[in-house]
Amino acid sequence: MTKNDISEIKALLSTPKQIVIVPHKNPDGDAIGSTLGLYHYLKQLDHEAIVIAPNDYPEFLKWIPGENTVLKYDADRKTSDDLIHNADLIFALDFNTLHRTGDMETALTNAKATKVLIDHHQQPDDFARYIYSDVTMCSTSQMVYHFMEMLGDINLLTADIATCLYTGIMTDTGSFRFRSTTSTTHRVIANLIDKGADNAQIHNNVYDTNSYNRLQLLGCALNNLKVIPEINTAYITLSQAELNKYDFKKGDTEGIVNYALSVKGVKFAVIFIENQKEGIIKISLRSKGNFDVNTFSRNHFNGGGHTNAAGGRSEESLKNTVEKFISILPAYNNDLKS
Repeated sequence: MTKNDISEIKALLSTPKQIVIVPHKNPDGDAIGSTLGLYHYLKQLDHEAIVIAPNDYPEFLKWIPGENTVLKYDADRKTSDDLIHNADLIFALDFNTLHRTGDMETALTNAKATKVLIDHHQQPDDFARYIYSDVTMCSTSQMVYHFMEMLGDINLLTADIATCLYTGIMTDTGSFRFRSTTSTTHRVIANLIDKGADNAQIHNNVYDTNSYNRLQLLGCALNNLKVIPEINTAYITLSQAELNKYDFKKGDTEGIVNYALSVKGVKFAVIFIENQKEGIIKISLRSKGNFDVNTFSRNHFNGGGHTNAAGGRSEESLKNTVEKFISILPAYNNDLKS
């Protein structure tokens, strides 16, 4: 984002606007943390702002300040469409292409509002007037912090904003353990704590509120874990029947793929989750070192993301998807062994 872009955005925000803020479908901690952090900031500037999420999100995110104001597109399409149609500005956060918003894509594509993209995923589409894209950033939430800095408004950081952004950074860095966590990230986190983010309570709200069924589902997933030691790969499967058995709720599979990646010697880990309602297999991919799961997912599973963390999907059966995955692996033998 150029200095001229910042000047123009600052001018746009100098008078009250109707603003819609949008995360991706199935929003995670970074998507909700960044959008609500931006929401609280824009409200301080006297804008009429609202976050419209494509659909619902996990229960462990429903304590975040301002969460009760989030509109869900799939639950109130008419109101959402009207807000998008009448918006002066639309902020797109934590996604790089409009199809990541699911059923919102058409309304957002047709919207006449000026669009601003803030995102850290690779290869963003050119759908926004202003693009703040940085793939080296650990999270979109950290980018919102720097966005406020660029606009000269870091002094407007409140406890609510700090809490939202801390949550997004924490969840997208695996509690600050991923390689994308830099010294700058820690300096940002320090300031967020100074401004009122209760780090211990945030961690407890997100990670220490497991239901009995979620832990049973984790046990099922770990029982399904398969390791292919000769190519440093592990994968987990969860069928719809298994999800139903343990009364699956949105967010219950969050982070399970990391258990596969934690196996000694494993460099590449994947979880395949059946979703009969959508007719797809949802795929999450993780890696260590230089193995690029973004490229792997783009090439084989209609997805993408980051070098060490990506998502994908398959419209084949769970069995056929896993078989396809295993058949692809020999082509990456050298990369996974190196």
